[in-house]
Amino acid sequence: MASAAHYRMFSHYNAWANSRIYDAAARLSNEQYRADRGAFFKSVHGTLNHLLVTDRIWMKRFTGQGEAPDRLDAILFETLEELRAAREAEDRRIIQWVEGLDDRRAAATIKYRRVSSPEEFEQQLSLALAHWFNHQTHHRGQVHALLTGLVGKAPELDLLYFQRLSAKPTG
Repeated sequence: MASAAHYRMFSHYNAWANSRIYDAAARLSNEQYRADRGAFFKSVHGTLNHLLVTDRIWMKRFTGQGEAPDRLDAILFETLEELRAAREAEDRRIIQWVEGLDDRRAAATIKYRRVSSPEEFEQQLSLALAHWFNHQTHHRGQVHALLTGLVGKAPELDLLYFQRLSAKPTG
């Protein structure tokens, strides 16, 4: 089982990677941003909305607070600017919550229901967190591929790159 410190690192990586993806998405034309490129959630717009949807669902499961959409393909915000503001607020919320975790809490069990069925699941929090951060990386990777296909390049998102940047002394 990973330690709470491991998930704290992932919460900061998540916010950093999201910022880089949103910076790149902001350089797209509206047509490029909304184009159905055959991804699971069709477009950059659909995929970025999905990431916010699922983060809100999981945060509701973890904390009992906040909005939890009832569809995985919900479009929460129509403009990139509104979506980015909500994404940044959610990333701050995620970091704040994960910063409060300790190893004992990460080893505890949570219960939750899937969005698509009434079946209840019970799972160790650390395993749910592992899935959650992996899911974010998975769909950001799809956005990365969409960006590459649309404009020929996308930002560096490797965890190792983030770790190296984070380790550099400042000042």
